[in-house]
Amino acid sequence: MNTSGDLISTQERSWRRRRLDPDRSLGLRLTLAATAAFLVLVPFALLALLVLGAWSPLSRLDASITDALHGYAVDHPAWVRLMEVWTHVFGPGPLRVAAAAAVVWLLLRGAPRLAIWVVTTMTVGGLLGALLKLLAGRHRPDLLDPVARAAGYSFPSGHALNATLAAGVLLLVFLPFARHSRPLRGALWTAAVLIAVVTGLSRIALGVHWTSDVVGGWLLGVAVVVATSAAFSTWRTGVGRRPARTAREGVEPELAEPGPDGRHA
Repeated sequence: MNTSGDLISTQERSWRRRRLDPDRSLGLRLTLAATAAFLVLVPFALLALLVLGAWSPLSRLDASITDALHGYAVDHPAWVRLMEVWTHVFGPGPLRVAAAAAVVWLLLRGAPRLAIWVVTTMTVGGLLGALLKLLAGRHRPDLLDPVARAAGYSFPSGHALNATLAAGVLLLVFLPFARHSRPLRGALWTAAVLIAVVTGLSRIALGVHWTSDVVGGWLLGVAVVVATSAAFSTWRTGVGRRPARTAREGVEPELAEPGPDGRHA
């Protein structure tokens, strides 16, 4: 009798059942979220390797987009001013202030774990971006007659990364208040996507980042938000709360359901 083989087979089936069981802390929703984070990290890792290897097709594509947008910017000062305003309003500093304000609001509302999630997501993403900039050591575009300047290394774009992080955490914090209103939910998603996308594009339009820098910032930001959301889902199921439909009702649906004392349920 091959009892050891049967035991291993039983353990494997048990592991698969646990992974596909939505009622367990490491069940279906967490597994899908972790898989999504990994799938986002894969293209980021491939892009980083192409950047580090100075892959010529990517370099040519970056240069052609930068040259085209720079030519437009030189001929349209009003466009440059608009992009400068946007890139400052939705820069890392103001967005971190917005995230900090959300943290204070969550603490006052009685949601300390959700506040910790916001801080963790913003901090982990910011530190990863800073570390990867140093590791990549990529220089910014060097243009004749530049319309804007920026210091530091280029890959990944800190503006694109932080805009994605902030838009993601604020979206997932406030979605519970829109779960019964499709138009409001659509407006929140639209605002989040616009903040992340236009902030990244503003850096390319101003000639201070290559296109691949911005795409790398977007991908890394999405991966961090998805990964920390998956970790938060582990805590939720661990304390007996139902799995959240994150894209529809945020990471903490109970936030919109205060208890009798007016604090977070």
